[in-house]
Amino acid sequence: MHIFYSERHIRRDAKTELSNGRLVAPYECPARATLILDRLRQARLGEIFAPREFGLAPALRVHDADYVAFLESAWREWTAAGHEGEAIPMVWPTNRDRARRPEAIGGKLGYYALAADTSFTEGSWEAAQAAAQVALSGADALAQGGRAAFALCRPPGHHAARDLFGGYCFLNNAAIAARFLRDHGAARCAVLDVDFHHGNGTQDIFYHSGDVLFASLHGDPRQAFPYFSGYADETGAGAGEGANANYPLPRGAGWTDYEAALSDALKRIADFGADALVVSLGVDAFAGDPISFFTLGSADFTRMGERIGALRLPTLFVLEGGYAVAEIGINVVNALTGFQQA
Repeated sequence: MHIFYSERHIRRDAKTELSNGRLVAPYECPARATLILDRLRQARLGEIFAPREFGLAPALRVHDADYVAFLESAWREWTAAGHEGEAIPMVWPTNRDRARRPEAIGGKLGYYALAADTSFTEGSWEAAQAAAQVALSGADALAQGGRAAFALCRPPGHHAARDLFGGYCFLNNAAIAARFLRDHGAARCAVLDVDFHHGNGTQDIFYHSGDVLFASLHGDPRQAFPYFSGYADETGAGAGEGANANYPLPRGAGWTDYEAALSDALKRIADFGADALVVSLGVDAFAGDPISFFTLGSADFTRMGERIGALRLPTLFVLEGGYAVAEIGINVVNALTGFQQA
């Protein structure tokens, strides 16, 4: 298995997260990548490569150009306005507002944000670009005939919509990779999101597309972030009708419930006739994760990988969530090991 990783992820080292009414140290932190990388090296699952550079064109295949330009300039605008500290969105257009894009950076942050949890910091844009290149390098390895690759992306991406950031995500690495695979030979591609949180951004990007199937297993949005998407009746629209499948699961869900949903999602992917698979690999379904309410054990991630591997599809794993607990590296390696053993 080819593994892709960039040290540039460290450029995003936020100090501030708004969580449950308090400013706390972010759960999404550089230590996450270090724990995973150390475990990958111990397991010797494959050679670790620096990413190739593909530029911004692949990101612009899934994100609005004005949004990408905002990401590139946000920190400069924030500091040029004389603001101190990290940039946190504080105001949003409501359903009754005409959502015109403001000129002031404080307004732009709310215009392009889906939540107040994600501060914009010096280095965030550089790290987000690097993560996209990591995912694209993995997709390119598949396009060149590889069976499997792992993109150790940080920051993650599956909450980033066409024109929104939040949930620690700026560019949607999995969606960028899926579109790249479509553009480079795959007639159909599937994205399987196993992160605890619904991949609202990936759903938004492909909701009207019939050539990319999106399937997501996640905490019931009535109780879990991002709250406003991830319901079972969201099945796609237009050309994408039937190509979106959500599996909201209840508090305390363990492997029995999870496996049933996973089996159905994998059957949908097989029936769809996908030529390639992108897995948004969040390991925050783990019982010890600090911001989830599922109860999967480390061994369950091996089972998950085995089930995914049984599809026999060229597969790119893209890191999403799973926070800085010691088991994060174990759980990622278990999923990849299970896949290789299938």
